[in-house]
Amino acid sequence: MSSNMNSMRRNFGRKLVSDKLYNSRDYETIMSAKLSQEVELTKIVNTSNYKTNGEEFIVVKDIPECRVILNSETTEHVIIKALTKVTIAPDKGAIDEDWDEVDIDRGACVEFYFISGNWYIGSSDGIKMS
Repeated sequence: MSSNMNSMRRNFGRKLVSDKLYNSRDYETIMSAKLSQEVELTKIVNTSNYKTNGEEFIVVKDIPECRVILNSETTEHVIIKALTKVTIAPDKGAIDEDWDEVDIDRGACVEFYFISGNWYIGSSDGIKMS
């Protein structure tokens, strides 16, 4: 097998962008953001309700509390950093197949992945299950 074939096989479904390797969904989100200017890859949220829109990293601050809805139509991976009380709920499915929502307090940070109809916590600190 030629080295080109091995390279193609290893990177199937992935795209190299500025020295970073992205899967096809990540690449589509990045390109959509660059072309439409509708999707920010990082976002400061300071409203009482927010629905994700393809961001990679969200910081919630400057409000007493916030409810964040994980939007599976636009987002399949997001990290949420709380500088206030935040309730996080999925638009469909459950979190870790068990939870309708999770609460995080100031200073906590949680990473979510949408896989096969459910949201999964990839990593977290300071989480309380509701």
